[in-house]
This record gives sequence, C-alpha cells and structure tokens, in this order.
Amino acid sequence: MVTRTVPESAVAVLREVAEVEVCDQDRPLTPDELRATVAGADGVVAMLHDRIDAEFVEAAGSQLKVVANVAVGYDNIDVPAVTGRGVTVTNTPGVLTDATADLAFGLLLSVTRRLGEAERLLRSRTPWNFHLGFMLGTGLQGKTLGIVGLGGIGQAVARRARAFGMHIAYTGRRRAAQEIEAELDARYLPQDELLRTADVISLHCPLTESTRHLIDDAALEAMKSTAVVVNTSRGPIVDEKALAAALKEGRIGGAALDVFENEPEVDPGLLELDNVAIAPHLGSATTETRTAMAELAARNVAAVLTGQQPLTPVTA
Repeated sequence: MVTRTVPESAVAVLREVAEVEVCDQDRPLTPDELRATVAGADGVVAMLHDRIDAEFVEAAGSQLKVVANVAVGYDNIDVPAVTGRGVTVTNTPGVLTDATADLAFGLLLSVTRRLGEAERLLRSRTPWNFHLGFMLGTGLQGKTLGIVGLGGIGQAVARRARAFGMHIAYTGRRRAAQEIEAELDARYLPQDELLRTADVISLHCPLTESTRHLIDDAALEAMKSTAVVVNTSRGPIVDEKALAAALKEGRIGGAALDVFENEPEVDPGLLELDNVAIAPHLGSATTETRTAMAELAARNVAAVLTGQQPLTPVTA
C-alpha cells in the first residue's frame, strides 16, 4: 500500500515483488482512514504526515513486514513500538541532501537581500527609483553561520556558506569527525555560545523531545539583534509564536522558514512580516530528488519482502 501518489518509477519497483495499491485520496489521510487503508498490507510506503504507531501496526495486521517513510526524518513514527512488533522501518537519507541545502541557502539569501520583499513591491506596482539607500540588505561575507546539527544536510549548507565567504561554527549532540571539521574549518561550540555569537542560526537537527521548541523565547533573546534563523528541518523545533514576536519587536533580524509547527498552517504573525522568507516545505522539491526518495523507499520495501536487508533501516 502506498498512502499517497508517488512517481510511477517507484510503483514499478514495487510491482516487481507485490500487488500494489496507491491511495487515490491526494491529501493526508485521517488516522482512521490511514488504518483502514493499510489493513492487510505486507508493506507500506508512507509519507511524513502519516502517523505510524502501535495502532497502525495492529490495524495493518500481523503480516505487515515493512514501513518505508518517504522522508529522511521519522518523527511521525513511533520506532520502538513499530520495530518491537517485528516490523522494519526505513527512511530516505542522502538523496535529498543537496536539494535541501540549496533551498536553505536560497531562503537565507532571500531574507538577507530582501528578495521577497522586493518582488512584492514590484508586483504591487508600487512606484520606485534607484538610490544608494534603496532596500538595503546585509551581506554574508565574513559572517558566522551557526549550524545546529552538522549531519549530511548541515555539512552541505556549510560548504555553500564557505563559497560565500562565511565562517562555520556548529553545535550538536556530538562533535563531527576531525576530517569534517578540517574540511569546513568548522568550530564546535556549546549551544548557548553558538546562539550568542552566530550571525545566522541554521537548524538541521531531527525533531525529538529534546529539540522541540529548541528555539524558544530564551534562545531568541540570547541571539544577536541582527541574527537570522533558518529552519529547513522540522517546524516544531521553533516556537513560531515566540519567533514572530521577536521578529516584530526587532529582537532578531530575520527568519527563513521552509517548515512550520502545524503544517499546512503558518502562524499569522509571521505572514505579516517582511523580514521573513517562507516556503511551503519545498526542501526536497525537485523532480530528481522526490523521484529518488520514492524509488529508495520502494527498493527498501522490495528488499524486505524478498527476504533481503533494507538499504536504509531505522533502528529504535
């Protein structure tokens, strides 16, 4: 069972090993709909908005062998509850790294150079003329990019930042390998020092209980008044109401957001502000990347159903 439309090339992989059904509701399923849809399935290709838990597994039935999440993050899955019932869980790391890093940096440029604001000005046909003080933004050269979570995507963002002449600092649960630090000339800092000293805070950590609202009012208060927050990871890592208030009051300089606390809803306070660049969860949204994600999920299902090891398993 595939819970939402995916590229046909991924469905073709699944058809080689099983009978395939693709849900014809092109929207997120309600919990009751999802459980009814997966009943009797041996494998499920799931989306990041599908809640996968013990009730899901019980509704699917004892024959369920694998759930393949078409996302690198898996905060929508209760991994211990699912794997504890003998069901393999997989995700799609790696294939979306560059697309997400491109989007993160594009949003950063959009907010620091006021591109969205400038486009809105033109589209509204507001009169304008060039002068030296017109719509000044801020440059990135010589500024410090503070990365929270120097995994694959964080490293890719850091490489792009170095091409723009930025300095790299990072924090996280553990230090990166020495060769990664050397390549990126990256300094490891405690989180409080990173928040206090970085010009840009870019979030690339998974959503867990410890990272939920990692960027809250206290974190925002610790930042420079010119700092920019970039979030392309998961929405609930940022307290949106606190962020909107800090931006409106000028306590930080800007925000660039691709993800939100209660998608598809966005806090109205953010929508009213010009110092916010926003996108509707487009981090992996290239044809090539979304196709590769779906195909990887399909290959994971096919592997498990044919008695092989999955390519990218998730463990509790």
